[in-house]
Amino acid sequence: MRNYLAFDLGAESGRAMLGTITADFLVLEELHRFANTPVRVFNALYWDTLRLWHEIQEGIRIAARDRKLDLAGIGVDTWGVDFALIGADGHLVDNPRHYRDERNNGMLEKVFEVVPRAEVFDHTGLQFMQLNTLYQLYAMKLANSPALQTAKKLLMIPDLFSYWLSGVAKCELTDASTTQFYDPRKKRWSTELFDKLGLPKHILGEIVQPGTRLGNCILPDMGSVPVYATGSHDTASAVAAVPAEGGSWAYISSGTWSLMGVELDEPVVNEQALAANFTNEIGAEGKVRFLKNIAGLWLLQECRRAWILEGKEYGYPELARMAAEARPFSAIIDPDAFLLPGDMPGQIAAYCRKTGQKPPADAGQYARTIFEGLSLRYRHVLEILEGLIGRRIEVIHLVGGGSKNAVLNQFVADSLNRTVIAGPGEATAIGNVVIQAIGAGELADLAAARALIRKSFPLETFRPAPKADWDAAYEKYRALPR
Repeated sequence: MRNYLAFDLGAESGRAMLGTITADFLVLEELHRFANTPVRVFNALYWDTLRLWHEIQEGIRIAARDRKLDLAGIGVDTWGVDFALIGADGHLVDNPRHYRDERNNGMLEKVFEVVPRAEVFDHTGLQFMQLNTLYQLYAMKLANSPALQTAKKLLMIPDLFSYWLSGVAKCELTDASTTQFYDPRKKRWSTELFDKLGLPKHILGEIVQPGTRLGNCILPDMGSVPVYATGSHDTASAVAAVPAEGGSWAYISSGTWSLMGVELDEPVVNEQALAANFTNEIGAEGKVRFLKNIAGLWLLQECRRAWILEGKEYGYPELARMAAEARPFSAIIDPDAFLLPGDMPGQIAAYCRKTGQKPPADAGQYARTIFEGLSLRYRHVLEILEGLIGRRIEVIHLVGGGSKNAVLNQFVADSLNRTVIAGPGEATAIGNVVIQAIGAGELADLAAARALIRKSFPLETFRPAPKADWDAAYEKYRALPR
Protein backbone atom coordinates (compact mmCIF):
# COMPACT_ATOMS: atom_id res chain seq x y z
CA MET A 1 0.00 0.00 0.00
CA ARG A 2 1.43 3.37 -1.06
CA ASN A 3 0.11 6.88 -0.45
CA TYR A 4 0.30 9.74 -2.93
CA LEU A 5 -0.67 13.33 -2.18
CA ALA A 6 -2.34 15.16 -5.08
CA PHE A 7 -2.94 18.89 -5.00
CA ASP A 8 -5.72 19.72 -7.45
CA LEU A 9 -6.27 23.46 -7.87
CA GLY A 10 -9.22 24.64 -9.92
CA ALA A 11 -10.45 28.10 -10.77
CA GLU A 12 -12.93 28.05 -7.85
CA SER A 13 -11.29 25.87 -5.19
CA GLY A 14 -8.36 23.61 -4.40
CA ARG A 15 -8.00 20.32 -2.57
CA ALA A 16 -5.33 18.14 -1.05
CA MET A 17 -6.34 14.62 -2.03
CA LEU A 18 -4.82 11.43 -0.66
CA GLY A 19 -4.62 8.56 -3.13
CA THR A 20 -3.88 5.14 -1.63
CA ILE A 21 -3.03 2.35 -4.05
CA THR A 22 -3.26 -1.30 -3.05
CA ALA A 23 -2.86 -4.37 -5.21
CA ASP A 24 -6.48 -4.15 -6.35
CA PHE A 25 -7.88 -0.69 -5.70
CA LEU A 26 -7.26 3.04 -5.62
CA VAL A 27 -8.92 4.84 -2.73
CA LEU A 28 -9.24 8.63 -2.72
CA GLU A 29 -9.72 10.80 0.37
CA GLU A 30 -10.02 14.56 0.68
CA LEU A 31 -7.68 15.86 3.38
CA HIS A 32 -8.03 19.60 2.91
CA ARG A 33 -10.20 21.93 0.82
CA PHE A 34 -9.76 25.65 0.32
CA ALA A 35 -11.17 28.49 -1.75
CA ASN A 36 -9.34 29.92 -4.75
CA THR A 37 -10.56 33.50 -4.94
CA PRO A 38 -9.01 35.99 -7.39
CA VAL A 39 -7.99 39.42 -6.08
CA ARG A 40 -8.52 42.70 -7.94
CA VAL A 41 -6.09 45.60 -7.45
CA PHE A 42 -7.04 48.72 -9.39
CA ASN A 43 -7.85 47.36 -12.87
CA ALA A 44 -5.75 44.18 -12.60
CA LEU A 45 -7.02 40.70 -11.66
CA TYR A 46 -4.54 38.44 -9.83
CA TRP A 47 -4.42 34.95 -8.40
CA ASP A 48 -3.82 34.93 -4.63
CA THR A 49 -0.70 32.87 -5.19
CA LEU A 50 0.85 33.07 -1.73
CA ARG A 51 -2.45 32.11 -0.10
CA LEU A 52 -2.60 29.05 -2.37
CA TRP A 53 0.97 28.18 -1.36
CA HIS A 54 -0.03 28.51 2.29
CA GLU A 55 -2.91 26.09 1.71
CA ILE A 56 -0.62 23.60 -0.05
CA GLN A 57 1.67 23.66 2.99
CA GLU A 58 -1.36 23.17 5.22
CA GLY A 59 -2.37 20.10 3.20
CA ILE A 60 1.11 18.64 3.62
CA ARG A 61 1.02 19.39 7.35
CA ILE A 62 -2.26 17.49 7.68
CA ALA A 63 -0.93 14.50 5.73
CA ALA A 64 2.53 14.27 7.24
CA ARG A 65 2.19 15.63 10.76
CA ASP A 66 -1.44 15.15 11.77
CA ARG A 67 -2.08 11.88 9.94
CA LYS A 68 1.56 10.76 10.03
CA LEU A 69 1.23 9.27 6.55
CA ASP A 70 4.19 7.75 4.76
CA LEU A 71 3.99 9.52 1.40
CA ALA A 72 5.35 7.99 -1.80
CA GLY A 73 4.90 11.19 -3.80
CA ILE A 74 3.47 14.68 -4.08
CA GLY A 75 2.13 16.23 -7.30
CA VAL A 76 0.38 19.48 -8.23
CA ASP A 77 -2.08 20.13 -11.04
CA THR A 78 -3.88 23.39 -11.84
CA TRP A 79 -5.70 25.14 -14.66
CA GLY A 80 -3.62 25.97 -17.75
CA VAL A 81 -2.26 29.09 -19.51
CA ASP A 82 -1.35 31.19 -16.44
CA PHE A 83 2.27 31.60 -15.39
CA ALA A 84 4.78 33.09 -12.98
CA LEU A 85 7.97 34.97 -13.78
CA ILE A 86 11.04 34.26 -11.67
CA GLY A 87 13.91 36.69 -11.16
CA ALA A 88 17.64 36.16 -10.84
CA ASP A 89 17.24 35.66 -7.09
CA GLY A 90 14.81 32.77 -7.59
CA HIS A 91 11.78 34.71 -6.38
CA LEU A 92 8.65 36.04 -8.07
CA VAL A 93 9.14 39.33 -9.89
CA ASP A 94 5.38 39.98 -9.91
CA ASN A 95 2.23 38.29 -8.67
CA PRO A 96 0.69 36.06 -11.38
CA ARG A 97 -2.31 37.49 -13.21
CA HIS A 98 -5.64 35.77 -13.79
CA TYR A 99 -6.39 34.62 -17.35
CA ARG A 100 -9.54 36.77 -17.34
CA ASP A 101 -7.48 39.92 -16.70
CA GLU A 102 -8.47 42.82 -18.93
CA ARG A 103 -4.94 43.32 -20.25
CA ASN A 104 -5.57 40.41 -22.64
CA ASN A 105 -8.35 42.25 -24.49
CA GLY A 106 -7.48 42.80 -28.15
CA MET A 107 -4.19 40.87 -27.95
CA LEU A 108 -5.17 38.25 -30.53
CA GLU A 109 -5.46 40.98 -33.15
CA LYS A 110 -2.22 42.63 -32.00
CA VAL A 111 -0.29 39.38 -32.40
CA PHE A 112 -1.85 38.67 -35.80
CA GLU A 113 -0.58 42.05 -37.02
CA VAL A 114 2.93 40.60 -36.59
CA VAL A 115 2.42 36.86 -37.13
CA PRO A 116 -0.62 35.74 -39.19
CA ARG A 117 -3.19 33.54 -37.48
CA ALA A 118 -2.49 30.58 -39.81
CA GLU A 119 1.24 30.77 -39.04
CA VAL A 120 0.64 30.78 -35.29
CA PHE A 121 -1.55 27.70 -35.66
CA ASP A 122 1.01 25.98 -37.89
CA HIS A 123 3.62 26.40 -35.16
CA THR A 124 1.40 25.38 -32.24
CA GLY A 125 -1.79 23.61 -33.35
CA LEU A 126 -3.56 25.36 -30.49
CA GLN A 127 -7.05 26.82 -30.24
CA PHE A 128 -7.14 30.62 -30.29
CA MET A 129 -8.25 32.23 -27.04
CA GLN A 130 -7.07 35.60 -25.80
CA LEU A 131 -6.32 34.06 -22.40
CA ASN A 132 -3.52 31.86 -23.81
CA THR A 133 -0.07 32.52 -22.39
CA LEU A 134 1.29 33.89 -25.67
CA TYR A 135 -1.16 36.81 -25.65
CA GLN A 136 -0.62 37.49 -21.95
CA LEU A 137 3.12 37.80 -22.56
CA TYR A 138 2.61 40.00 -25.60
CA ALA A 139 0.37 42.29 -23.55
CA MET A 140 3.24 42.62 -21.05
CA LYS A 141 5.69 43.41 -23.85
CA LEU A 142 3.45 46.13 -25.31
CA ALA A 143 3.06 47.64 -21.83
CA ASN A 144 6.86 47.63 -21.31
CA SER A 145 6.36 45.50 -18.22
CA PRO A 146 9.34 45.73 -15.82
CA ALA A 147 8.53 42.19 -14.66
CA LEU A 148 8.99 40.77 -18.17
CA GLN A 149 12.15 42.80 -18.71
CA THR A 150 13.81 41.47 -15.54
CA ALA A 151 12.51 37.89 -15.56
CA LYS A 152 14.98 35.03 -15.88
CA LYS A 153 12.56 32.10 -16.07
CA LEU A 154 8.91 31.41 -16.88
CA LEU A 155 7.09 28.74 -14.89
CA MET A 156 3.49 27.74 -15.38
CA ILE A 157 1.41 27.89 -12.18
CA PRO A 158 1.76 24.17 -11.27
CA ASP A 159 5.47 24.37 -12.11
CA LEU A 160 5.78 27.26 -9.65
CA PHE A 161 4.33 25.22 -6.80
CA SER A 162 6.44 22.19 -7.73
CA TYR A 163 9.48 24.51 -7.67
CA TRP A 164 8.59 25.80 -4.22
CA LEU A 165 8.09 22.20 -3.05
CA SER A 166 11.26 20.71 -4.54
CA GLY A 167 13.63 23.57 -5.36
CA VAL A 168 13.67 22.31 -8.98
CA ALA A 169 12.37 24.70 -11.66
CA LYS A 170 11.20 22.73 -14.72
CA CYS A 171 8.29 23.10 -17.14
CA GLU A 172 5.98 20.09 -17.28
CA LEU A 173 4.90 19.14 -20.80
CA THR A 174 1.10 18.96 -20.53
CA ASP A 175 0.83 22.49 -19.15
CA ALA A 176 3.52 23.82 -21.49
CA SER A 177 1.32 22.64 -24.35
CA THR A 178 -1.44 25.10 -23.33
CA THR A 179 0.72 28.21 -23.84
CA GLN A 180 0.42 28.60 -27.63
CA PHE A 181 4.17 28.62 -27.97
CA TYR A 182 4.78 24.86 -27.77
CA ASP A 183 5.16 23.01 -31.09
CA PRO A 184 3.48 19.56 -30.81
CA ARG A 185 5.09 18.28 -34.02
CA LYS A 186 8.66 19.36 -33.27
CA LYS A 187 8.13 18.62 -29.55
CA ARG A 188 9.80 21.79 -28.30
CA TRP A 189 9.12 25.44 -27.53
CA SER A 190 8.20 27.40 -30.65
CA THR A 191 11.06 29.89 -30.33
CA GLU A 192 10.29 31.15 -33.83
CA LEU A 193 7.17 32.86 -32.46
CA PHE A 194 9.19 34.47 -29.67
CA ASP A 195 11.69 35.80 -32.22
CA LYS A 196 9.00 37.33 -34.42
CA LEU A 197 7.13 38.88 -31.49
CA GLY A 198 10.25 40.14 -29.73
CA LEU A 199 9.67 38.06 -26.62
CA PRO A 200 12.62 36.94 -24.45
CA LYS A 201 13.55 33.33 -25.30
CA HIS A 202 15.84 32.99 -22.30
CA ILE A 203 12.83 32.65 -19.96
CA LEU A 204 11.86 29.32 -21.57
CA GLY A 205 13.15 26.47 -19.45
CA GLU A 206 13.59 22.73 -19.79
CA ILE A 207 10.42 20.76 -20.53
CA VAL A 208 9.92 17.45 -18.67
CA GLN A 209 7.46 14.61 -19.18
CA PRO A 210 4.49 13.95 -16.88
CA GLY A 211 5.59 11.48 -14.23
CA THR A 212 9.12 12.93 -13.97
CA ARG A 213 10.56 12.92 -10.47
CA LEU A 214 11.78 16.46 -9.86
CA GLY A 215 13.46 15.87 -6.52
CA ASN A 216 12.55 15.54 -2.88
CA CYS A 217 10.31 17.88 -0.95
CA ILE A 218 12.41 20.59 0.71
CA LEU A 219 9.82 21.62 3.30
CA PRO A 220 10.87 20.99 6.93
CA ASP A 221 10.28 17.53 8.39
CA MET A 222 9.36 15.98 5.03
CA GLY A 223 12.24 13.52 4.83
CA SER A 224 12.74 12.11 1.33
CA VAL A 225 9.24 12.43 -0.13
CA PRO A 226 9.52 12.67 -3.94
CA VAL A 227 7.89 15.55 -5.81
CA TYR A 228 6.59 14.54 -9.23
CA ALA A 229 5.74 16.65 -12.25
CA THR A 230 2.40 14.94 -12.67
CA GLY A 231 -0.07 15.72 -15.45
CA SER A 232 0.13 19.26 -14.18
CA HIS A 233 -2.53 20.65 -16.50
CA ASP A 234 -5.73 19.56 -14.79
CA THR A 235 -7.33 18.37 -18.03
CA ALA A 236 -4.34 16.15 -18.78
CA SER A 237 -4.79 14.48 -15.39
CA ALA A 238 -8.56 14.24 -15.88
CA VAL A 239 -8.17 12.58 -19.29
CA ALA A 240 -5.63 10.14 -17.84
CA ALA A 241 -8.41 9.05 -15.47
CA VAL A 242 -10.98 8.42 -18.23
CA PRO A 243 -11.99 4.79 -17.58
CA ALA A 244 -12.16 3.90 -21.28
CA GLU A 245 -11.39 0.49 -22.71
CA GLY A 246 -11.21 0.06 -26.48
CA GLY A 247 -13.88 1.27 -28.88
CA SER A 248 -14.46 4.72 -30.33
CA TRP A 249 -14.89 7.19 -27.49
CA ALA A 250 -14.58 10.85 -26.71
CA TYR A 251 -14.34 12.59 -23.37
CA ILE A 252 -15.88 15.63 -21.77
CA SER A 253 -13.99 16.91 -18.75
CA SER A 254 -16.78 18.86 -17.09
CA GLY A 255 -16.07 21.54 -14.52
CA THR A 256 -15.52 25.29 -14.58
CA TRP A 257 -14.55 24.71 -18.21
CA SER A 258 -15.72 21.87 -20.43
CA LEU A 259 -13.02 20.18 -22.52
CA MET A 260 -14.35 17.88 -25.21
CA GLY A 261 -12.13 15.77 -27.42
CA VAL A 262 -10.34 12.52 -28.21
CA GLU A 263 -6.94 10.95 -27.64
CA LEU A 264 -4.76 10.68 -30.75
CA ASP A 265 -1.24 9.47 -31.45
CA GLU A 266 -0.33 12.50 -33.58
CA PRO A 267 -1.47 16.15 -33.68
CA VAL A 268 -3.97 17.36 -36.28
CA VAL A 269 -2.56 20.61 -37.68
CA ASN A 270 -4.31 21.46 -40.93
CA GLU A 271 -6.65 24.00 -42.48
CA GLN A 272 -9.74 22.17 -41.26
CA ALA A 273 -8.57 22.10 -37.62
CA LEU A 274 -7.61 25.77 -37.91
CA ALA A 275 -11.02 26.70 -39.28
CA ALA A 276 -12.75 24.76 -36.50
CA ASN A 277 -10.43 26.35 -33.86
CA PHE A 278 -9.56 22.98 -32.31
CA THR A 279 -6.53 22.47 -30.15
CA ASN A 280 -3.70 19.93 -29.87
CA GLU A 281 -2.57 19.64 -26.27
CA ILE A 282 -0.34 16.90 -24.90
CA GLY A 283 -1.42 14.27 -22.41
CA ALA A 284 0.02 11.32 -20.55
CA GLU A 285 2.30 8.95 -22.47
CA GLY A 286 2.67 11.50 -25.25
CA LYS A 287 -0.94 11.19 -26.37
CA VAL A 288 -2.40 14.23 -28.11
CA ARG A 289 -5.52 15.67 -26.53
CA PHE A 290 -7.31 16.87 -29.66
CA LEU A 291 -10.09 18.93 -28.17
CA LYS A 292 -12.22 22.03 -27.95
CA ASN A 293 -12.38 24.33 -24.93
CA ILE A 294 -15.99 25.18 -24.09
CA ALA A 295 -17.29 27.58 -21.45
CA GLY A 296 -18.51 25.13 -18.81
CA LEU A 297 -20.26 25.22 -15.46
CA TRP A 298 -18.56 28.54 -14.78
CA LEU A 299 -21.79 30.13 -16.03
CA LEU A 300 -23.74 28.48 -13.21
CA GLN A 301 -20.97 29.25 -10.70
CA GLU A 302 -21.16 32.93 -11.64
CA CYS A 303 -24.97 32.93 -11.41
CA ARG A 304 -24.78 31.33 -7.98
CA ARG A 305 -22.25 33.97 -6.90
CA ALA A 306 -24.63 36.73 -8.02
CA TRP A 307 -27.60 35.15 -6.24
CA ILE A 308 -25.60 34.84 -3.00
CA LEU A 309 -24.95 38.58 -3.15
CA GLU A 310 -28.73 39.03 -3.34
CA GLY A 311 -29.19 36.85 -0.25
CA LYS A 312 -30.31 33.71 -2.10
CA GLU A 313 -27.95 30.77 -1.66
CA TYR A 314 -28.72 27.67 -3.70
CA GLY A 315 -26.69 24.47 -3.51
CA TYR A 316 -25.68 22.80 -6.76
CA PRO A 317 -27.89 19.71 -6.13
CA GLU A 318 -30.83 22.04 -5.47
CA LEU A 319 -30.18 23.92 -8.72
CA ALA A 320 -30.04 20.62 -10.63
CA ARG A 321 -33.40 19.57 -9.15
CA MET A 322 -34.94 22.96 -9.98
CA ALA A 323 -33.57 22.69 -13.54
CA ALA A 324 -35.16 19.27 -14.02
CA GLU A 325 -38.55 20.71 -13.03
CA ALA A 326 -38.27 23.81 -15.24
CA ARG A 327 -39.84 24.19 -18.68
CA PRO A 328 -37.65 22.87 -21.54
CA PHE A 329 -36.02 25.26 -24.01
CA SER A 330 -37.52 28.50 -22.71
CA ALA A 331 -34.39 30.16 -24.11
CA ILE A 332 -31.45 28.89 -26.17
CA ILE A 333 -27.96 30.24 -25.47
CA ASP A 334 -24.44 29.67 -26.73
CA PRO A 335 -22.37 29.24 -23.54
CA ASP A 336 -19.22 30.40 -25.34
CA ALA A 337 -20.77 33.87 -25.66
CA PHE A 338 -20.12 34.42 -21.93
CA LEU A 339 -16.46 34.94 -21.11
CA LEU A 340 -16.37 37.86 -18.69
CA PRO A 341 -17.14 37.62 -14.95
CA GLY A 342 -19.80 39.61 -13.15
CA ASP A 343 -23.63 39.52 -12.99
CA MET A 344 -24.05 36.38 -15.08
CA PRO A 345 -27.86 36.34 -14.70
CA GLY A 346 -27.88 39.87 -16.10
CA GLN A 347 -25.57 38.85 -18.95
CA ILE A 348 -27.79 35.89 -19.86
CA ALA A 349 -30.95 38.03 -19.69
CA ALA A 350 -29.36 40.65 -21.96
CA TYR A 351 -28.30 37.92 -24.43
CA CYS A 352 -31.84 36.56 -24.52
CA ARG A 353 -33.34 39.98 -25.20
CA LYS A 354 -30.73 40.65 -27.89
CA THR A 355 -31.62 37.37 -29.64
CA GLY A 356 -35.39 37.95 -29.39
CA GLN A 357 -36.02 35.53 -26.53
CA LYS A 358 -37.65 35.91 -23.13
CA PRO A 359 -35.08 35.78 -20.29
CA PRO A 360 -35.32 32.96 -17.71
CA ALA A 361 -37.85 33.69 -14.99
CA ASP A 362 -36.13 32.15 -11.96
CA ALA A 363 -33.02 30.31 -10.76
CA GLY A 364 -34.29 26.92 -11.92
CA GLN A 365 -34.95 28.26 -15.40
CA TYR A 366 -31.50 29.85 -15.51
CA ALA A 367 -29.89 26.55 -14.51
CA ARG A 368 -31.85 24.60 -17.12
CA THR A 369 -30.99 27.14 -19.82
CA ILE A 370 -27.29 26.73 -18.97
CA PHE A 371 -27.47 22.90 -18.93
CA GLU A 372 -29.35 22.83 -22.24
CA GLY A 373 -26.96 25.36 -23.80
CA LEU A 374 -23.97 23.24 -22.79
CA SER A 375 -25.57 20.07 -24.17
CA LEU A 376 -26.34 21.75 -27.49
CA ARG A 377 -22.79 23.11 -27.69
CA TYR A 378 -21.41 19.60 -27.06
CA ARG A 379 -23.54 18.31 -29.95
CA HIS A 380 -22.14 20.97 -32.26
CA VAL A 381 -18.56 20.22 -31.22
CA LEU A 382 -19.13 16.46 -31.62
CA GLU A 383 -20.29 16.97 -35.21
CA ILE A 384 -17.17 18.97 -36.03
CA LEU A 385 -14.89 16.54 -34.18
CA GLU A 386 -16.21 13.50 -36.04
CA GLY A 387 -15.66 15.32 -39.34
CA LEU A 388 -12.06 16.19 -38.41
CA ILE A 389 -11.06 12.66 -37.36
CA GLY A 390 -13.15 10.88 -40.01
CA ARG A 391 -15.02 8.47 -37.77
CA ARG A 392 -18.10 8.23 -35.58
CA ILE A 393 -17.82 8.48 -31.80
CA GLU A 394 -19.93 5.83 -30.08
CA VAL A 395 -19.51 6.61 -26.39
CA ILE A 396 -18.96 9.81 -24.41
CA HIS A 397 -16.99 9.52 -21.18
CA LEU A 398 -18.00 12.43 -18.96
CA VAL A 399 -15.60 12.95 -16.07
CA GLY A 400 -14.94 15.62 -13.45
CA GLY A 401 -17.24 17.49 -11.10
CA GLY A 402 -19.96 17.87 -13.73
CA SER A 403 -20.29 14.08 -13.97
CA LYS A 404 -22.09 14.14 -10.61
CA ASN A 405 -24.96 16.11 -12.17
CA ALA A 406 -27.40 13.45 -13.36
CA VAL A 407 -29.70 16.05 -14.94
CA LEU A 408 -26.93 17.45 -17.11
CA ASN A 409 -25.65 13.96 -17.95
CA GLN A 410 -29.07 12.90 -19.27
CA PHE A 411 -29.37 16.13 -21.26
CA VAL A 412 -26.00 15.36 -22.87
CA ALA A 413 -27.06 11.81 -23.79
CA ASP A 414 -30.34 13.11 -25.23
CA SER A 415 -28.79 16.00 -27.16
CA LEU A 416 -25.91 13.98 -28.64
CA ASN A 417 -27.93 10.76 -29.10
CA ARG A 418 -24.99 8.87 -27.63
CA THR A 419 -24.43 6.72 -24.57
CA VAL A 420 -22.80 8.72 -21.79
CA ILE A 421 -20.69 7.03 -19.12
CA ALA A 422 -20.36 9.38 -16.15
CA GLY A 423 -17.53 9.23 -13.65
CA PRO A 424 -15.27 9.32 -11.90
CA GLY A 425 -16.16 12.68 -10.41
CA GLU A 426 -12.69 13.23 -8.99
CA ALA A 427 -10.99 12.45 -12.28
CA THR A 428 -8.35 15.18 -12.05
CA ALA A 429 -7.10 14.13 -8.61
CA ILE A 430 -7.23 10.47 -9.64
CA GLY A 431 -5.22 11.18 -12.78
CA ASN A 432 -2.71 13.18 -10.74
CA VAL A 433 -2.24 10.18 -8.44
CA VAL A 434 -1.91 7.51 -11.16
CA ILE A 435 0.59 9.59 -13.17
CA GLN A 436 2.71 9.90 -10.03
CA ALA A 437 2.39 6.12 -9.55
CA ILE A 438 3.48 5.48 -13.15
CA GLY A 439 6.48 7.75 -12.56
CA ALA A 440 7.28 5.82 -9.40
CA GLY A 441 7.09 2.49 -11.26
CA GLU A 442 4.13 1.24 -9.23
CA LEU A 443 1.80 1.21 -12.25
CA ALA A 444 3.12 -0.04 -15.57
CA ASP A 445 1.39 2.40 -17.90
CA LEU A 446 -1.79 4.32 -18.66
CA ALA A 447 -3.69 1.16 -19.61
CA ALA A 448 -2.92 -0.36 -16.20
CA ALA A 449 -3.97 2.87 -14.50
CA ARG A 450 -7.31 2.94 -16.33
CA ALA A 451 -7.96 -0.72 -15.48
CA LEU A 452 -7.36 0.12 -11.81
CA ILE A 453 -9.73 3.11 -12.05
CA ARG A 454 -12.50 0.99 -13.58
CA LYS A 455 -12.28 -1.41 -10.62
CA SER A 456 -12.07 1.32 -8.02
CA PHE A 457 -14.81 3.86 -8.78
CA PRO A 458 -18.53 3.57 -9.58
CA LEU A 459 -19.64 4.64 -13.06
CA GLU A 460 -23.16 5.49 -14.22
CA THR A 461 -24.50 4.99 -17.73
CA PHE A 462 -26.99 7.38 -19.35
CA ARG A 463 -28.70 6.33 -22.56
CA PRO A 464 -30.59 8.65 -24.92
CA ALA A 465 -34.24 8.94 -23.85
CA PRO A 466 -35.27 12.43 -24.93
CA LYS A 467 -38.44 13.87 -23.40
CA ALA A 468 -38.12 17.09 -25.40
CA ASP A 469 -37.39 18.02 -29.00
CA TRP A 470 -33.61 18.36 -29.01
CA ASP A 471 -33.45 18.44 -32.83
CA ALA A 472 -35.64 21.56 -32.99
CA ALA A 473 -33.65 23.16 -30.17
CA TYR A 474 -30.43 22.39 -32.01
CA GLU A 475 -31.66 24.17 -35.12
CA LYS A 476 -32.41 27.23 -32.99
CA TYR A 477 -28.94 26.96 -31.44
CA ARG A 478 -27.31 26.79 -34.89
CA ALA A 479 -29.20 29.95 -35.89
CA LEU A 480 -27.83 32.02 -33.00
CA PRO A 481 -25.56 34.95 -34.05
CA ARG A 482 -21.83 34.37 -33.53
